[in-house]
Parts: sequence; structure tokens; C-alpha cells
Amino acid sequence: MLDIAYIRANADLVKTGMQNKGEANTALVDRVLEVDEHWRTKVHEIDTLRSTSNARSKEIGKLMGQGRKEEAQAIMAETATSKEQINQLEEELAALAAERTDLLYRIPNVPHTSVPVGHTDEDNVIYATWGEPVQEQWRKPHWELAKTHQWIDFERGVKVSGAGFPFYLGSGARLQRALINFFLNTAAERGYTEIQAPYFVNEVSARGTGQIPDKEDMMYTVPRDGFFAIPTAEVPVTNFHRDEILELQSLPVKYCGYTPCWRREAGSYGKDVRGLNRLHQFDKVELVKFVHPDTSYDELESLREDAELLLQALELPYRTLLMCTGDMGFTQSKKYDLEVWSPGQQRWLEVSSCSNFEGFQARRMMVRYRDEHGKPQILHTLNGSGLALPRIVSALIETYQEESGRVRVPTVLKPYLGGAEYL
Repeated sequence: MLDIAYIRANADLVKTGMQNKGEANTALVDRVLEVDEHWRTKVHEIDTLRSTSNARSKEIGKLMGQGRKEEAQAIMAETATSKEQINQLEEELAALAAERTDLLYRIPNVPHTSVPVGHTDEDNVIYATWGEPVQEQWRKPHWELAKTHQWIDFERGVKVSGAGFPFYLGSGARLQRALINFFLNTAAERGYTEIQAPYFVNEVSARGTGQIPDKEDMMYTVPRDGFFAIPTAEVPVTNFHRDEILELQSLPVKYCGYTPCWRREAGSYGKDVRGLNRLHQFDKVELVKFVHPDTSYDELESLREDAELLLQALELPYRTLLMCTGDMGFTQSKKYDLEVWSPGQQRWLEVSSCSNFEGFQARRMMVRYRDEHGKPQILHTLNGSGLALPRIVSALIETYQEESGRVRVPTVLKPYLGGAEYL
């Protein structure tokens, strides 16, 4: 969430940021400032009452020593009344603080000045491209190849769980495992510490990274235990340092983690959800950074490069998009999307989002660092997919297929697949 002091000083900027993100209810800003003003007034009243009461209390002993018992008792009654008033004001103060926090949770992050203003995906900017998209008309979509070779079973997944929960078989399962190991090993070479995270989180963790309140409807829940199935490893890994203070010299702290992910999103119909295009359960390797505020945008570019290197190593043509304000999300200040080319579908598919949240998540979770003066400060958090597997698998199968129907193994994955030339 945003710092209330920042909102006080930049109310119009926050409102503009909300509008640019498609959030129409800018009255939230006025309301949070109103509540904050009432809160500060109450604090002043309490401080004044407490100061006066303490000063008067010091007179009691003196008056009693002088035999002026009645005057002392009058002051005792007065201070007792003041304590009751203070207790009442503190209750009001707590209610105002809770309302202010609730309002702050509902105000989105402010886009960075380098983010293009726009409201649909057509307003996103192509930041860079790599490789030449394959265009041959004979290429088949991945779901046909996967069925022919019995690598993925969508029908039995529907029978056992429902749509969006496929089985991977034989070489399909081995390819998944190979990609996960390749992604993790590459991340380790880039300085990330591997972390194996829980697959379920509590509400506090979901709130900390911004899934609540924003994406509740997208998450699977376990009501009996108060758990959420993670939509991404971002949630448990970023909460790893919740309520902690990191030392300045330890920054940046970088983690990578593999997890399955669960999302309720149904998406649209037709080609957008066919095959592996949109699943309810999928595998992903996530990259997470805790960084100094002064370097967070340099770290974002480095994070983007880390994700892009994986696509380059797999020799999959892709493009990098700088997302516009309206297509960026509630929590991000700046985001890049990486889209891989799907030759069997003749379209671009998103496989990674690399985002800077500045202090938005860290403030919710109270993740801080100790500056050179020993004072705790809010740090910045970043994360990116490195990478999401379903669309990588589909693009890989479609890109490396031969006209005969066989699918070659990318050079970089051969050591992970026993040196095999073909899947």
C-alpha cells in the first residue's frame, strides 16, 4: 500500500494514477485523507489530555503533604475523568486507524513516470523483439501434437478434476521436469538462492502481496483451514521476510522457487483457452528480489534480462512489452511482459511478467532494511516469472516440430533429457 504521508503530499498524483489504471473511485483518496485528519486530531487531543493529566497528577502528592486533602481529591477526580476521556478517545483512534488501513488497502500503486498511459492491451509498447517468428503453414498447434504423441491428456484431466487440469505423460512429463531444472539452475547461476516454498498461504500473506483485496475471486480457498492455494510463488516467497529488517549489506536479496500454481480464472472461449493456453493448475519458476529503493529500477531491468535469457537459451522468438497503466495491475508501479511466438497458432503468448512494486508490498508486510544510520526503512520488492511452463511447452513443441510430426529437443535441454535428440 501507499504511505499515507505520500498521499497527503501527492493526492492529485495518486488520483491521476488511479484513473490511468482504470480505477474510477478516486473518492477513496479524499476519504482516506479525511479519516487521517480525524486520526491526527484525535492523537493531538489524547496527547494534550495526557500531558495535562500528568501535570495535574504531580500536584496531588504536594497538596497531600500540605494537608490540602480536599484539593488533592478534586484533582484525583479530575484525572480520573481525564483517563476515561483518554480511553474513549483511544477507542475512537483505533477505529479510525482501522478504517484508514482498510482504505489504504483499496488504493492502487502509482505508475512510474516511464509507464505509457493507456487503457487496453493495444496501448502497450513493444520494448524489444528477439528472433524471427516461424510462419510455415504446415505447423500444427501443440494440442494436436501432444495428443498424437500421448504427451498430454486433457480429457482424463477433465474426468479427474475438471477443465484446466491436464495430465502430462511420458516425454511430456519429462519435458516439464527438464524445464523446471533448467530454469532453476540458470537462476542459481544468476545469483538467485533457490527456495522451496509452501503451496498454501494464510490470509495475512495473501494480503501482504496484494492478492487481497484485488484478486480474491481468482484464488482457490481451503475454508476449513483459512488457506489459499497459491496463484504464484510470489506470495509465499515474498512473505518469507515479512515483519523482518534486512541488513543494508545483504541487499539485493534474490530468490528463485518452483511451485505449482492455482488460478480460478476462466478466460474467454475458443483459441484463447485451448490446450495449454490457459489452465487452472500450472507449473512456474518465480524470481523474487528485495532491493534498495535507489536501485530498484536497475534491478527491474536486470530481472527482465534474467527472464529473457531463458527464452534466448531455448531459442524461442519473443517480444518484450512495456505495459501501459491500464493493463498493468493493481500492485505494480512498472511491468514488462514477455510474449513467446506460437507458430502453431500464429500468435503471441505471455510467458512472463516482470514487475517493480516499489514499497507497495513491503509496506503491507513491513519488510524493511536498516540504512547506513541504523534506521529501518521500507525496501522495494520485485518479481518475475522465470518462466511459466504451459505456454513455454506449447511454443517449444510447435517451434521444434518437423513436418513429419517429430519434435526436436532444444540444445540447451538435451543434458536434462539424457542427450535425446527428439522428444
